[in-house]
Amino acid sequence: MTTHHDAWPTGTPAWADITVPDLTTARAFYGPLLGWEFEVGGPELGFYTQAHVGGRRVVGMGEPMEADPPGPPAWCVYLAADDLAATTAAITEAGGKEIVPAMRIMDLGAMALFADTAGAVFGVWEPGTHTGWDVVDEPGAVVWCEVMVHDQPGALAFYQRVFGYTVEDLSAPGFQYASVSLEGEPLAGVGGYGPQAGADAPAAWTLYFGVADAEVSAAQVAELGGTVVSPATDTPFGRMAIVAGPFGEVFALMGPVAGGA
Repeated sequence: MTTHHDAWPTGTPAWADITVPDLTTARAFYGPLLGWEFEVGGPELGFYTQAHVGGRRVVGMGEPMEADPPGPPAWCVYLAADDLAATTAAITEAGGKEIVPAMRIMDLGAMALFADTAGAVFGVWEPGTHTGWDVVDEPGAVVWCEVMVHDQPGALAFYQRVFGYTVEDLSAPGFQYASVSLEGEPLAGVGGYGPQAGADAPAAWTLYFGVADAEVSAAQVAELGGTVVSPATDTPFGRMAIVAGPFGEVFALMGPVAGGA
């Protein structure tokens, strides 16, 4: 099932958004690339824009407000919480840091931003009338989320302590990686940078968007004003390309393996 209209269980990736300098440019890039249609909110929401696939919510986009902290545009993953106050306490007790304190957004829900013990920024969303994204695991929607850090065991212990994840170690020689699950459902990955990444590689969450053909979509990224960071290659989970949008924001494209269905 790829459509989901109910609230997501605590600890599940449930929403993502990005603050960009120019929404017109963002829509011109992501609309053709991922088949998104856009719904623009009113002035009370700062004209926050939601992207849809087939009438179902996928992600949000906004422009900076005066109170927004400065920084380069980057996709932010929000993990669901049925009790934001309790989750905030669990995060700080586990060594995380609160960046943006909890704020309620009308009847839509409440949010806060945090940094994990490795410094990767993520959000937490307590749903109200807005339960998060409505669709996953199909073209145009999010198919996977992962956080890459330099201290993989430390980050993994942090997220497991906060959200009670079950961990499956998928590491190989020279590669540290684990999948985290709730009730047997894999939700996200926690990986460690290899030496080739360099010490300056920032700890960060990455979104994977589904596409019909990773090779074709990667070429389209360049045509639309983005850049290809890592060309499409086959993995055990699909054909993947790492790309950057028009503002330098990094994300991944995932399609079927070459010659696959």
